[in-house]
Amino acid sequence: MTNSQLALYILQSLNMALGAQMQGETSYTNSFDVKVSNEGFYFIPRLPAGYIIDDDLYQKIFLIANASLYPRFNLLKQPSAYFVPLDTDDIHIQRALFFPWKIGISERLVIPDLEAFSTSKSSTIIPIMKNLTVDYEKVTSIAIAGNSGSGKSYALTYFLTMLKPISDLILIDPKFDTPSRWAKQNGIRVIHPEMNRSKSDFVSQINEALSDSLNLIHKRQAILFENPNHKFTHLTIVMDEVLAISEGVNKAIKEAFFSLLAQIALIGRATKVHLLLVSQRFDYNSIPVSVREQLNVLIQIGNINSKTVQFLFPDLNPEGIVIPIGKGTGLIQIIDNEHPYQVLPLLIPTYYTKKGIL
Repeated sequence: MTNSQLALYILQSLNMALGAQMQGETSYTNSFDVKVSNEGFYFIPRLPAGYIIDDDLYQKIFLIANASLYPRFNLLKQPSAYFVPLDTDDIHIQRALFFPWKIGISERLVIPDLEAFSTSKSSTIIPIMKNLTVDYEKVTSIAIAGNSGSGKSYALTYFLTMLKPISDLILIDPKFDTPSRWAKQNGIRVIHPEMNRSKSDFVSQINEALSDSLNLIHKRQAILFENPNHKFTHLTIVMDEVLAISEGVNKAIKEAFFSLLAQIALIGRATKVHLLLVSQRFDYNSIPVSVREQLNVLIQIGNINSKTVQFLFPDLNPEGIVIPIGKGTGLIQIIDNEHPYQVLPLLIPTYYTKKGIL
């Protein structure tokens, strides 16, 4: 299908569905036009117009076009109307609403042997889906959120296995569950609750590990001051069920925990110290707002609606996003200078690993 044929198809879809929204105005009355580029399509209103060009119209066009274009294209959801200027002297058509897209739909990776797959890669590139990867050199921190049974532990095991060859790991597991079994299989030390110890004792032990990591950041900063090009080994602090760590502990210890987390999140990137946080939700009770603002790989899996996405994607209305069905599916946003800033449908890779971990 050529670009002109695709533009005509989108026009027909909008003409048939937008009648009530636009008081009967259509492309047949020269009220608007559609043009297609490699990056997306432009809805070009002819002004003055007998309809209001606002966020409501933008989202309505998104709903119609996304369903019409699926699965050849996946429209990238915008938090509000996306206006762009057009290169013309005609004031009537000098602006357009732009709808960026990704060619094709999200496709799941299938990995027969996860351990062999992770050790075979020599770079810091972590595959997420077909045609979607993350460069760990550009990661500040990662968050994985989802309701119970959504596949968080499965996703975490994937990231742990992919990170092991490229990063030192500090593993914190308040449930003494899947991450601890993975750590035992891979010879990684894990901080977990122990019998006859209080919850505050456990969090104090976590604070000691975070304090040591913060001291490491300061030492590395001094090295960078003398040699800005110095290369450090990545260090990733992994916390499963963050909400379970911060709830029900002494106020002073919780404040110290939050303070250490915030400092590491704010200044750790340049020294290659990262956070990988997993929680059912990331509200103000689980992590400080300053930590959430530093996260640049955001993953929400499981049930997707306006309530579940409000903490990781506060400006997102998920209506109209085609999310695959099944475990380990949801949304991902990678905030860097390489990927689209928008949220994408996600399918966590299917993989096979050693028995006894999951």
